[in-house]
Amino acid sequence: MSAPKRQDTRKLFENLSGQGKSIGVLTSGGDAQGMNAAVRAVVRMGIYVGAKVYFIHEGYQGMVDGGANIEEASWESVSSMLQVGGTVIGSARCKAFRNREGRLEAARNLVLKNISNLCVIGGDGSLTGANLFREEWSGLLDELVQKGAIGEEAARSNSVLHIVGMVGSIDNDFCGTDMTIGTDSALHRIIEVVDAIMTTAQSHQRTFVLEVMGRHCGYLALVSALACGADWVFFPEMPPEDGWEDNMCQKLSENRADKKRLNIIIVAEGAIDRHNKAITPDYIKDLVVRNLGFDTRVTILGHVQRGGTPSAFDRILASRMGVEAVLALLEASAGTPACVVSLVGNQAVRLPLMECVQMTQEVQKAMDEKKFEDAVRLRGRSFENNLTTYRLLCNHKGDSELPHSSFNVAVLNVGAPAAGMNAAVRSAVRVGIAEGHKMFAVSDGFEGFYKGQIKEIKWGDVGGWTGQGGSLLGTKRTLPGKHLEQIAQQMAAHNINALLVIGGFEGLESVLQLYEARERFEEFCVPLCMLPATISNNVPGTDLSIGADTSLNALVETCDRIKQSASGTKRRVFIIETMGGYCGYLATVGGLAAGADTVYIYEEPFDIRDLQGNVEHLTEKMKTTIQRGLVLRNENCNENFTTDFIYQLYSEEGRGVFDCRKNILGHMQQGGAPSPFDRNFGTKVAAKAVQWLTKTMKESFKGGRVFANSEDSACLLGMRRRAMLFQPVAQLKDETDFEHRIPKEQWWLKLRPLMKILAKYKTSYDVSDSGQLEHVGRFRAKEGDSSAAI
Repeated sequence: MSAPKRQDTRKLFENLSGQGKSIGVLTSGGDAQGMNAAVRAVVRMGIYVGAKVYFIHEGYQGMVDGGANIEEASWESVSSMLQVGGTVIGSARCKAFRNREGRLEAARNLVLKNISNLCVIGGDGSLTGANLFREEWSGLLDELVQKGAIGEEAARSNSVLHIVGMVGSIDNDFCGTDMTIGTDSALHRIIEVVDAIMTTAQSHQRTFVLEVMGRHCGYLALVSALACGADWVFFPEMPPEDGWEDNMCQKLSENRADKKRLNIIIVAEGAIDRHNKAITPDYIKDLVVRNLGFDTRVTILGHVQRGGTPSAFDRILASRMGVEAVLALLEASAGTPACVVSLVGNQAVRLPLMECVQMTQEVQKAMDEKKFEDAVRLRGRSFENNLTTYRLLCNHKGDSELPHSSFNVAVLNVGAPAAGMNAAVRSAVRVGIAEGHKMFAVSDGFEGFYKGQIKEIKWGDVGGWTGQGGSLLGTKRTLPGKHLEQIAQQMAAHNINALLVIGGFEGLESVLQLYEARERFEEFCVPLCMLPATISNNVPGTDLSIGADTSLNALVETCDRIKQSASGTKRRVFIIETMGGYCGYLATVGGLAAGADTVYIYEEPFDIRDLQGNVEHLTEKMKTTIQRGLVLRNENCNENFTTDFIYQLYSEEGRGVFDCRKNILGHMQQGGAPSPFDRNFGTKVAAKAVQWLTKTMKESFKGGRVFANSEDSACLLGMRRRAMLFQPVAQLKDETDFEHRIPKEQWWLKLRPLMKILAKYKTSYDVSDSGQLEHVGRFRAKEGDSSAAI
């Protein structure tokens, strides 16, 4: 299953030189959190490869005005940008650039600085403008030469304009990428507000109508509805059927009758009905008050969604995209079309800019023509998966309307708690009930299982679970191995036909033990599925685990505060210990998102010479204007080089140059409400897992019972690059280092050189994975259901 090693064909970016090249970076259109991380990555990667990099302040307006708006960037000038929301270099809507005269002036200003490589961070309007500029470039240069505004030599040396785009938009309204820069942070703002509103709504039995941004795209509305379990959602791509007013009121009153004390309705600002009439929050409020008499309030979130600090996801996404954008510019030739760097599943890819723009415009065309199903499909796999899951979870039918399958499915948590586990359990229970199964909840993992702590769980029992941290079912690290007989008895007593295990490394070990015990106990010859949920992200078979994103955000937020505590103190280095067992994921990816100077992990052995080199690197850094350092250490990276040892070494070696402080973050990384990503990820993978269990139970139902003993009936569902895959646990055994509880190969190790480059270390960087230009597939959503869009 693992990717073949490509040592011999490795394409190292040492062979790519930026010498003699100049790159201009600008942010345009509406601002989005994470734009600064992208600017920082472009500047540092550009300087690292020997190119000159220029800030173009105030977007296209700065390009047209020229002068001080086009300013050479230095390594230090992007320090401390990572954690700042908005865009530090400014953004503006520019009318002048829409006219040829304006573009002529912009071309002159770029040629004067020898800039023929542009990195544009913005929405589809900004990127379309950039492409037009590129197409006109040689004509503009000819005109400037004729007018005597530039010399012929300048025109010759800047004859081709290369453009790479990165999509910065909180609406996630650009086709070709699963996530745009800023979307995850905007979801953080929305969910913070929804969580706060839920407590007050609960107190007074109120209905709240929330308006979120999204004039032409309903992504924010749909995903926030999914992440908070909203009762109803309105968004432009899929207007409600005629008669929705009565249907909505009926659903709200049924929910109240089920002892639910609050209702949440989410409306995108561009929501319409089937006749193109706007659906406004006030209209919904009046409707609810008039028909039901419920106490109803409206909250319009507005520009709160654009503000605040970027989430860990957006910082990492923007940093990866920024580096990829510079590589794309270095590799571009005269015939290379303008491309956009995007994210598909967990992989950075390059797509032709205009193909993405055309597909984005087709969505609006489909909506205008009332082809709403087409509009949803054109939005891409991520959007379609969200809508499908929302419909599954929110259209609760009465018992009489449900299909009856006569299958019993048990759900349990195993291992340490991880935020998002409850969202996964809620989703599994509701999808199972919707498919006609009887769902059973097991308390306290396999310890509760062998003790018989198993009870049926109903639709209403999991209401409000998405936003809860920890594990509401209770979880233990106990493995089933020593209690197989009692567990088999409980399986028989409750006639369990399938098992869904949500947990960390212990979850994988547990499913393996049950699978290997099938020869002795027929009760385990049922479909078994494991969903990875652990903050350490140390389970083989998946790039991401439920809970890791929440933990990453807690870590990054703390690092931000710790760094800020030194803002009045010159020359200070912080040494911070993270969790993760032997897995360096949290430390590495947290280090990339927090702007760490060095990260020590078990997977990359280090010795005293490396420590000495890191101290010298920080000593050099203290001579610049950046006078603080951040060092992360994974808790088990080395048994002798402890956090105390590293702290004392740095303190001694840095004496007179910098002083040190140390922090051990501990269990704060495990707590807290789940992030929007973890709620959404947990919800969607659990829904997919239950659908797989249903299919496998039906296929293995023979002679009046379920009997599944094949290798592929005991699987782990994980995200591998671009696909969600069900992988037999028996096959994952060879990919696992059981002693250290980590996979033998880990994708995120490829991010380490990136982190080192951004911290100014000379390193080797394998770019053989870097995107060749691909094409946008039309209606990609139909390519099968294994897409990793989340």
